[in-house]
Amino acid sequence: MKTAALIASGSLALIACSQNTPAPEAAASPGAVFFPADDDTGISPDTPLRITFPDPLTIHSEGVIEITDAETGEVVDRIDVSIPFGPFPDGRMSGATQEDRVRLGRESVMSDYQVNTLQGVDFHYHPVLALETTAIITLHNGALDYGETYNVHVDGDVFGLSDTDFEWSFTTREAPPDADTGRVTVASDGSGDFVTVQGALDFAPATSTEPFEIFIRNGRYDELVFLNGKSDIILRGESRDGVVVRYPNNSAFNPPRGNPSRRPAFQLHEVSDIQLSDFTIQNDFIGQAEALLVRGDRVIIDNMQLNGSGDALTTYGSIYMQDSELIGDGDTILGYATLFCLRCTIKSVGPFTWTRTPEGQHGNIFVDSEMIYLDQPLPWSVTEDNPEGQKTRGVLARLPFNGPREGPRHERSNFPFAEMVLINTRTDGIPPEGWGPVEEEHAEFSWENIHLWEFNTMGMAGNPVDMSERHPLVRVLDAETDAELIDNYSDPTFILNGWTPEVK
Repeated sequence: MKTAALIASGSLALIACSQNTPAPEAAASPGAVFFPADDDTGISPDTPLRITFPDPLTIHSEGVIEITDAETGEVVDRIDVSIPFGPFPDGRMSGATQEDRVRLGRESVMSDYQVNTLQGVDFHYHPVLALETTAIITLHNGALDYGETYNVHVDGDVFGLSDTDFEWSFTTREAPPDADTGRVTVASDGSGDFVTVQGALDFAPATSTEPFEIFIRNGRYDELVFLNGKSDIILRGESRDGVVVRYPNNSAFNPPRGNPSRRPAFQLHEVSDIQLSDFTIQNDFIGQAEALLVRGDRVIIDNMQLNGSGDALTTYGSIYMQDSELIGDGDTILGYATLFCLRCTIKSVGPFTWTRTPEGQHGNIFVDSEMIYLDQPLPWSVTEDNPEGQKTRGVLARLPFNGPREGPRHERSNFPFAEMVLINTRTDGIPPEGWGPVEEEHAEFSWENIHLWEFNTMGMAGNPVDMSERHPLVRVLDAETDAELIDNYSDPTFILNGWTPEVK
């Protein structure tokens, strides 16, 4: 019998398949409850299957899940759980060599693991997740169709139940929503147009004259979400805390394969005019593990909760963010975008940002916001041998040398136009120097065009911060002599190159 590695996520437990040490045998579990229920009708084809047991369960690396067309007997989807979910199913790359990392980045290696295709891009994925007593089975995207009856067969071996298989049937609804509708609803209990956010995004038009709205009802959505190349979409939750979209993903589970990245829980790729409002996105893995990665123009992040790990929010393009909270474990914003943040709270275990502004645009601008250092160890540093882990400093931004000292990539190894500006920002736990490390100046790297600026930085109680020991590159703006500069940097239209964000 193969293994199950436990990854704690708050008060909930997520179990991911692994293959190193034996897992405990599960006891027989009569009385399992199916979703959709046996012989249920009107089911959305994007529905993940769920089996709820009386007792906690584990996922084992054996057994098969098959979905067949009830009329023809054709197998429409098949998941062989003996195939590893990813190269490092628990998200920890312990013991991997550089040679391993290079090999895992090759496309030819992708087929060695479980793969799901979302909007034309392949990802390693968890076909089965165990959440305490419930198993969530995510079929391959697009496997089911409208107006069909399907039979489900799940080997009991998937749960260590060698003498108990699970079988049931359901019928999908006759047709999708009207193609001309401007709004659809996602509901985890099956009462909406779709059961998954991904299903609604797949249905959404590539572009529209009016924003297409996806309303997400309160519930938990365990899914990898990827939007590719679409525009004019609003995703709105019923409530910020009540809607939680989450997934375990990182650069160990989905190694780099060029653009797009595969490691975020939720990704907007090559999009424009997208708005996210009133829900939570969480990545359940640690390491390089974004809650959200945005590559797009005119993206609005409004009243959102983003919980990631390293690089918790990675940005490209132009983004306006307001009244939101971001929590991460270091380089919490990996910032290539022009990002204007108003009334936002950033909480970070390590450096708040690694600011990588390209030439010709503005960078990370924070107005009336909060930066709060989390005084706890880096999660990946906590091991059996080192249970206390290691801490790092909560600097506002860093700009170290990052890349080869020689060769064709050398000239792209740092960002001499990096910009981060704080205006009326409250801080807690920031060291006296505030910023750094920054690569020292030399013939190929100048500080001349780097903007690390602050105006009226305060403690959480509103008292001014002592700026006397700030990094020498930092410029402290003056209310009188820099009044025009402060006004300009407080104006999102100025920062976002003429775009005036309108939150709908």
